[in-house]
Amino acid sequence: MHAFGQILKIETRLFLRDFGSPVTTVALPLALLLVFGLIPALRESDPQFGDLSFIQYFAPSLLVITLAMSAVNILPTVLATYRERGVLRRLATTPASPAALLAAQLVISLATILVSAALLIGVGRLAFDVPLPRRPLGFALALVLGTAALLALGLLVAAVARTTKSAQALAVPLFMAVMFFGGVYLPRFLLPDFLVRIGDYTPPGVQALLDAWTGTSPHPLHLGIMAVVAVAAGATAAKLFRWE
Repeated sequence: MHAFGQILKIETRLFLRDFGSPVTTVALPLALLLVFGLIPALRESDPQFGDLSFIQYFAPSLLVITLAMSAVNILPTVLATYRERGVLRRLATTPASPAALLAAQLVISLATILVSAALLIGVGRLAFDVPLPRRPLGFALALVLGTAALLALGLLVAAVARTTKSAQALAVPLFMAVMFFGGVYLPRFLLPDFLVRIGDYTPPGVQALLDAWTGTSPHPLHLGIMAVVAVAAGATAAKLFRWE
């Protein structure tokens, strides 16, 4: 336990020292929320958003930025880099096992996602009167399952990528797909309906997050698919993962 604590402390320090990681995972979604929230027209209810304001409609997509960056960009790249440099192999000869490093990376990813979600919800509420998630338990469940699905996909990339470059080659298309279907690059109301439907079932399941935030229970099928992806990708990653 002491060894894990030391690794977690070191990995957290390295994460914070890399200025780009905290900025893109936490500060960027918050900055976009502030920019959009300062535009009065985007805070007014609009029938095309189901009588929601644009800022309410778009908030779950802002959270997708953090989820995608943490789970399918940073996590597999870091693990592949450690494998390529022999860090995981050397850790296997010490009391601090490679599994402890993997657990530390997962803890950092989860903490980053939770901090980002709390800031988006809190700032949206205090600064722009965006209602809190009206189905908090449903929102928490959707966030947990969506996060688990993306982390499992990130671990799967880390499991099959032997080098940093190969991890990036696999992670970048996955990252772009998650961002696109999550409505980050282009708000979902501007997408064709069939692309919106695909996004409903694509991790992290932005429609389930939106439903719970605005007062509708997340659709069981949306949640079920996130759970299936998490279990299937996680099990495959565990089977294929090699420390060296």
